[in-house]
Amino acid sequence: MTQIYNFSAGPAVLPKEVLREAAADMLDWHGSGMSVMEMSHRGPEFISIIDAAVRDLRLLLNVPANYKILFLQGGGLGENAIVPMNLVGRVNQPATIDFVHTGSWSGKSVKEAARYARVNVAASGEAGRFTMVPPQSAWQLTPGAAYLHLCTNETIDGVEYNFVPELAGDTPIVADMSSHILSRVIDVSKYGVIFGGAQKNIGPAGLTVVIVREDLLGHALPICPSAFDWSIVAAHDSMYNTPPTYGIYIAGLVFAHLLRQGGVAAAEQRNIAKADLLYAALDIDDFYQNRVAKDCRSRMNVPFYLRDESLNDKFLAGAKARGLLQLKGHKSVGGMRASIYNAMPIEGVQALVDYLNEFAGRT
Repeated sequence: MTQIYNFSAGPAVLPKEVLREAAADMLDWHGSGMSVMEMSHRGPEFISIIDAAVRDLRLLLNVPANYKILFLQGGGLGENAIVPMNLVGRVNQPATIDFVHTGSWSGKSVKEAARYARVNVAASGEAGRFTMVPPQSAWQLTPGAAYLHLCTNETIDGVEYNFVPELAGDTPIVADMSSHILSRVIDVSKYGVIFGGAQKNIGPAGLTVVIVREDLLGHALPICPSAFDWSIVAAHDSMYNTPPTYGIYIAGLVFAHLLRQGGVAAAEQRNIAKADLLYAALDIDDFYQNRVAKDCRSRMNVPFYLRDESLNDKFLAGAKARGLLQLKGHKSVGGMRASIYNAMPIEGVQALVDYLNEFAGRT
């Protein structure tokens, strides 16, 4: 097979070692005579799989003991509804949810949350075309808000937080980390809830991971479906309904693989090296443009534009011919985008840099 590098924003590249292990287990998991896809989610074989996945994720992120790790369905968009249905009941009604609007995904979160509570956009980067995270000094927060919602890495706009907000009072921070979870060291204790769709750094689409502080359980609105009530899901160890078993299995393989590679701290150093390499190539001259403020640039999702956008199709065709796939930017913003998640090797980034230089006539 010709060497290809998949820069898709998600579903995204998975470690080849994980795919090989899954392929070897496809028909017969560990001598059980069954594929993981055929197992009862309540049988001892799958219980061992999910227990190992929870244990390894807790170890990777140093998740404190007073936080629950939940495996759900619905993706990041689903959690935009599930989060308010679980949290607005913790404060006196009518509740207000604070948001910092940093791009496409936080914008979707604002619209969805407005179905369940009042929303206050405490700060927005829209006036600057979502090229930065507004400084916390400019945020207009609501005293007694149900929670503050952040998208800490905007997959489409390429904006990433380089700080954790410090809040007064007991307002919890809810962080959508779908597109950079496990890519950098985080202090879970700074957040009330962390959630993410799996299809970036964790595994296949269809699985959602939620990490929630225990004191935030038990406040679900009456309209919240029982399968999405975090307290019920936690009480049943993510087994209240049939979970996405195969997605959990692949996630567990990814977690174990990441631990063997030195954990999240080692992954972060690799990600810094990859991002530095790519941004340096984009910044040499004005043939390419990345419009995000340098202190807010994402290490995972790198949008860029050709100075002469009439060359876009030619650029993409040349990239495909070289095995550099899925570089077209999101339809809402155009241009190009390279997603360089944990599983993207630095060799892939170097291959892209070589092509960027070649196409720009630098070689």
